Amino acid sequence: MTDTLFLTSDDVAELAPPVAYVEAVREGYRQRGDGAPAEPRQTFLRSEPSGMLTNYAALLPDTGAMGGYMYAAGFGAGDAWFMTPLFDAQSGEPLALLDGASMNPFKTGAAGAVGVDALAREDATTLAVIGSGAQARGQIRATATVREFTDVRVYSPTRENREAFASEFDEELEASVDAVDSSTAAVSGADVVITATTASEPVVESDDLESGTHVTAMGQYHPKKRELDVATIERATYVPDLRKRATADAGSFLAALEAGVVTEDHVHAELGEVIAGEAAGRTSRDELTVFDSGGTGIETTAAAYMLYERALEEGLGTEISFAPASEALTGR
Repeated sequence: MTDTLFLTSDDVAELAPPVAYVEAVREGYRQRGDGAPAEPRQTFLRSEPSGMLTNYAALLPDTGAMGGYMYAAGFGAGDAWFMTPLFDAQSGEPLALLDGASMNPFKTGAAGAVGVDALAREDATTLAVIGSGAQARGQIRATATVREFTDVRVYSPTRENREAFASEFDEELEASVDAVDSSTAAVSGADVVITATTASEPVVESDDLESGTHVTAMGQYHPKKRELDVATIERATYVPDLRKRATADAGSFLAALEAGVVTEDHVHAELGEVIAGEAAGRTSRDELTVFDSGGTGIETTAAAYMLYERALEEGLGTEISFAPASEALTGR
């Protein structure tokens, strides 16, 4: 038997600040750029009752951990549950099992922030956020650790939601945070744009994006859904989290492929390749860059191991036992 640490969402909810997530996730993507294995998500759908079962994983050899996410959403309860198993990359033994719900916006936000840090202009000061939900919160908190923003504009369709979001972050951030009445008003003149929505059609148009802008799109990962229009993909230096994702579930990129304005060679590099120095990031002030972040086991495993180490230091969690196959897999 081996002892494995079980961590509830409450255990990890305030265990690490956004900057710690960003540092862990950046290192995870650096390892991916040096060849660490990671695959896009697998999604299994059911119609009656309607639901989705998803999983993805990564192995980070330098971190010494491997694992990922398995989550169910919808079905009869109409809710979602996130489980994160974490294994030792040397021994293979299970290190931890995390209830991954509370960490989700923070590890996903960290991936977005790593993309901003790698691709946005160093002097970026104006941020546009399209969306005002949990994922938008995670993105803005993490991204604020990699650039010194002075002005933040937020738009989402419901006035009450965007105004509450702006009020919350106007108090939390040093920047001035304002709710605006349209995506165009948010995006125009912005140095960095983050889309964190559930929209199925573009929420940002190329005509509204000035040269030199960086866009992180993270709200959709479905071949028929997209947050960015075809012209934005055509203009951009396009960087996905995983190259295989671009032709699997990156709806914005697939729409541009189907329109014939790009080929698969339009993928500039994976984010990890940029972080590891295997590919260039931004090369000019006038370049439009896009980081297409659909979610991978890289940020999940990196963040989970960081939280595991902190939990050990704090004495958090409950030990549970797993039997090795050599003892339990007997068929008797």
